[in-house]
Parts: sequence; C-alpha cells; structure tokens
Amino acid sequence: MSQKMGLIGRKLGMTRYFHDDGSSLGCTVLEVGPCVVTGQRTPEKHGYLALQLGFDEQPTRTIRRPQSGYFEKSGIAKIPAVVREVRLDEAKDVTERKIGDVITAGQIFKAGDVVDVVGVSKGKGYQGVMKRHKMGGDTMTHGTHEFFRHGGSIGCRLTPGRVHKGKRMSGRMGGQKLTSSDLVVVKVFEDKGLVLVKGSVPGPTNGIVMLKGSAKNVQKHIVPLLPKELEAKNPMKASKKAR
Repeated sequence: MSQKMGLIGRKLGMTRYFHDDGSSLGCTVLEVGPCVVTGQRTPEKHGYLALQLGFDEQPTRTIRRPQSGYFEKSGIAKIPAVVREVRLDEAKDVTERKIGDVITAGQIFKAGDVVDVVGVSKGKGYQGVMKRHKMGGDTMTHGTHEFFRHGGSIGCRLTPGRVHKGKRMSGRMGGQKLTSSDLVVVKVFEDKGLVLVKGSVPGPTNGIVMLKGSAKNVQKHIVPLLPKELEAKNPMKASKKAR
C-alpha cells in the first residue's frame, strides 16, 4: 500500500475523454473529497504516522452515541459516513493538517499524476468453475450426462488420498479488496471535485474508493491513440496493386 497522501472518493462510472486531435481515451470518473481531517496518528502516541479522514455525511438516524461523542470531542459538527486512515511517510504531512481541516481533490492531485485506486470488487455470490475460473466445461455431445459445467476430477487416488489445498473449485466470487495500480490522472475538475482516471477501477457505481499516489514511483504519460489507417474497400484490388 502506498504511503503517500490520498483521499476518499466514490466511483461514478466511466466515460470517454477526447484529446485535441480527436482521439479518445476510456476513463473512470471519481468523485474525490472533500475530506475532513478527523484525527492524527503519531509515532509517539500510536506508533505510526497517519491521518484519519472522513468522507460524506452520515444520516442523523444512523448515528450511534459513541460515534457522536468521538466526533463531538474532536469539534466536528457533521459526522462523516466513511472514515479511513491514510498512512504517510513524512511527519510534516500530518502536522501541517489540523483536525477539522477540509482537503479537496485539487489540493492533492493534478493531471499527469500516477495513482493507485483501492476499492471492493463487485460481489458475484456463489459461482461455478466456468464463471469463477474461466474453465471450458465438457462436451455436449456423444453421451455426456450432467457434466456440462463441472470442473472435472479433483482427487489424487490412494496417495495422498485427499484434495490438494488451493484447488480451483466453485465458491464465493468477488467482493474482495483490490488495487488498480499505476493509473494516470487525466483531468481534475476542482470546482466539481471530480477526477478522471485512465482505465478501470474496481467496484460498482457509487462504490467507495481510496485514491492515493503510486507506490512504485513510476512515470507514465497520457499518449493519444494514433488514428488507424484507412483500409481499402475492396481487398482484392488492394492486393493486386501491391504486386
């Protein structure tokens, strides 16, 4: 996990961003921030450096008394719906931001930054081997009975007489914490709090994500797609001309 500054956001969906030359790029739209600083973690008191951030506002009917007491002690009027900690390397990143400060996407990210996006993938429920592991299944002809979507043999005869651990079988699919690394920020709309990121991001629409600086310190550039050459309408004529 990256130890750089990040913000909590929400995935809104995907769109296309058009370059000046007319080429387009598939992007994910993220609503990042504003996030309020709800706590500080220091090595002297907690053993590590981090900022506790809050995102969105929690409905009053769902607030519990321990929550209200914690945020009331911190001087935060609006209780956030999502609270996350952001681990940091430098102490100044923690000390320069006080409890109650509001951080927006324009203060942290800019176009061209390489970032990591952490989210929870879509839950698919209990699935078979064909969907979960992309297995081909059995043939549907020549006397095959009730084995069209099975995973095949899983045993090992008398020795060792058991199924090996890690065998690809049916089970729960999705709903896991995943990270899309080394994505490029295409554009930041500071007034709307939106960030366009090149590529796809794990999670459903309106899913909560964490946007942080890249952990690998790589450099990537947004290169417009080159337009394809016009193909001849009649390939036979084109082949004759080539001769």
